[in-house]
Amino acid sequence: MNINSNDRRNFILGSTLALAATPLVHAKAATTNDVVTTVPDGINPVGVRTAGVRMIPVVGGKYKVWTKRVGSGTTKILLLHGGPAFSHEYLEAMASFLPPAGYEIYFYDQLGVNNSDQPDDPSLWTLARYLEEVEEVRKGLGLQNFVLYGHSWGGMLAIEYALKYQVNLKGLVISNMAASIQAYLTRVASIKAKLPGPQLQKLNELESSKDYDNPEYERIMMEFMYPQMICRLTPWPEAVVRTFKHVNKSIYALMQGPSELEVLGNLRGWDRWDQLRNIKTRTLVMGAHYDEMDPADIRRMAELMPNAKAVICPHGSHLAMWDDQAIYFRHLLDFLSRLAPAKQASVASLTPGCQPDPISQCCDHVPRICS
Repeated sequence: MNINSNDRRNFILGSTLALAATPLVHAKAATTNDVVTTVPDGINPVGVRTAGVRMIPVVGGKYKVWTKRVGSGTTKILLLHGGPAFSHEYLEAMASFLPPAGYEIYFYDQLGVNNSDQPDDPSLWTLARYLEEVEEVRKGLGLQNFVLYGHSWGGMLAIEYALKYQVNLKGLVISNMAASIQAYLTRVASIKAKLPGPQLQKLNELESSKDYDNPEYERIMMEFMYPQMICRLTPWPEAVVRTFKHVNKSIYALMQGPSELEVLGNLRGWDRWDQLRNIKTRTLVMGAHYDEMDPADIRRMAELMPNAKAVICPHGSHLAMWDDQAIYFRHLLDFLSRLAPAKQASVASLTPGCQPDPISQCCDHVPRICS
């Protein structure tokens, strides 16, 4: 192909003008959906678009944690992942449902986990310290009158936050977490008792000898326990697998213990049943039929809270946002829409296979228990 000198000059000139104009178009489109640091803070680059990622100082500025904003809306939701010491990654399903409905969500890796700083300081790994971290993150992100969502350990953290800082909350979601460690242990013991005889006997032997690092212990958990109570999909979603790869085992062991079946760490004895009545924030308590949290405990929590309702996903387990996805997000979106009746997309249009029915109408009215 032959191009004469005039054509070449015209081509170069046209390309240069097009390239010069392109950033202006992209900048205009990105201004409402990205995070740009305008004042030097020593942590985030100034004037650079970061796809919603922002590092927030915690522990009085000594460390920093990773956050990522997705979507844009008047209702802002901070997501607390489980563990302790798992990552935000298994919550990535939220991005498929909440931002398209007009909600602004914030993923967040807690200190010690994944994208956040991972200091080697055991004194940091306490519930009280993590509670104050959530408040530091809220302030760092500038969130006021926001929705706090907590799953599993994150639900425990959300309860603690609501008891101390509920003046900041527009709404609260406690997902797949009972109000005490003992309630949780009672439930997992009942699930464990249903294991096939040989696996149950072996598991008991390994626990008696505290041989938790034995490959056979992990095999029984991964092949028999977790597929029943953690995630019932086969195969597991990639985001869930990624989360398990990134767990900080030292923090998990210090706070939880050596296993999902025993709590020997510093969370042992946690109990907030008597304080639930003090949470006045509008609250959704979510559970699932096959979860490691007893659905009866989820219902009891909602009954004890003055402005709460419970939802039980009939086909789901601990990760019901994956293995009972349509029902899980139907109820979550319905609850959020009632907190801020704005121009939101319909629930049915955002949950695959979902058809409107009377169940999705129950929120903070007379029907308090849904499934």
